[in-house]
Amino acid sequence: MTDPASKQTPIHAEHLALGAKMVPYAGWTMPVQYAGLVPEHKAVRSAAGLFDVSHMGEMFIEGTQAAQAIDALVTGDIPAMPVGKALYTVCCNERGTILDDLIVYRLGEERFLVVMNASNREKIAGHFAERVKPFGVTFEDASDRYALLALQGPKAVEIIAAAGADPVIPALTSFALTEAKVAGVNVIAARTGYTAEDGFELFCANEDAVTLWRALMKAGEAFGLLPAGLGARDTLRLEGRLSLYGNEIDETTNPLEAGLGWVVKLDKPGDFLGKDALKAIREAGLTRKIVGLQMTGRGIARHGYPLVLADAEPGSTPIGIVTSGSPAPSLDKNIGLGYLPAALSAIGTKVGVEIRGKVIEAEVVKTPFYKRVR
Repeated sequence: MTDPASKQTPIHAEHLALGAKMVPYAGWTMPVQYAGLVPEHKAVRSAAGLFDVSHMGEMFIEGTQAAQAIDALVTGDIPAMPVGKALYTVCCNERGTILDDLIVYRLGEERFLVVMNASNREKIAGHFAERVKPFGVTFEDASDRYALLALQGPKAVEIIAAAGADPVIPALTSFALTEAKVAGVNVIAARTGYTAEDGFELFCANEDAVTLWRALMKAGEAFGLLPAGLGARDTLRLEGRLSLYGNEIDETTNPLEAGLGWVVKLDKPGDFLGKDALKAIREAGLTRKIVGLQMTGRGIARHGYPLVLADAEPGSTPIGIVTSGSPAPSLDKNIGLGYLPAALSAIGTKVGVEIRGKVIEAEVVKTPFYKRVR
């Protein structure tokens, strides 16, 4: 049932026509599944899936000091980015904990697109709007003007070409982007995604979203494309060990303990919000770390479940917490992510997950759980 208080994406009617189960999510009414989570998940791994992720937020920042303005707010090195490339990064507060994880797209020397999570739009747009003012740049929260579709899977290149994409789009390399057309629709196309598969993310004006969706769906028929919902998006990203805001990362976690140290450039020339705190955290050493978990006992780890010592009794003092967990359709295993004390984070460590009054054994394993063959 549609919640009248929730926003609807421009493709809402398309989802209903396809029989999608709609759920409230981050203030939006979104499709959680169509044919079912597992077939949608497996379609993305074997062929392709098409996701409506128009709930995500978009900000444009332009001006001679645009790179420096963004650089002061994120952990990545923005001035070093080439035009036509995207960068995954995080935005921290003064304490070095995570306000949001972002993708920054450099559309030109002085023009950037920054994509934020839907749940953090108001917070991040306000944070950026205020803090970029001293740099004399133009700022726009364009979230209400843009739709975003994600075409993901090993057949994505063939499908986007069949949909009439300008040749420059299928030729993009990983984390590259361009402004071109698909099916006559103007898009910002990037070779990015959130599924641990190859694919594209396509930004377009709201009024063009249905045209683009239908063109991709039609072109994908011959390749096994399925529309895919938030359910499959979550299991796909979990298999790829991709962080989800509100689960693995939030304002109580820092990027070093969250396994995102690779996006923190403490030696970049510019200063950034949270830099001093992160330096201090690194020097002091981590007290906890995010780990991959594989259930060895019968049970499914879920967000918020306590982690305890492997031989602990139910109700024992937790040593950590599960941040995400589910069956992994690609692996036929039950997997999860969670925080454990650094001393207990080594691969092979046995721990317990407390599930409905029982302690079920799990093991710390290497991540990502799934990695596509390139």
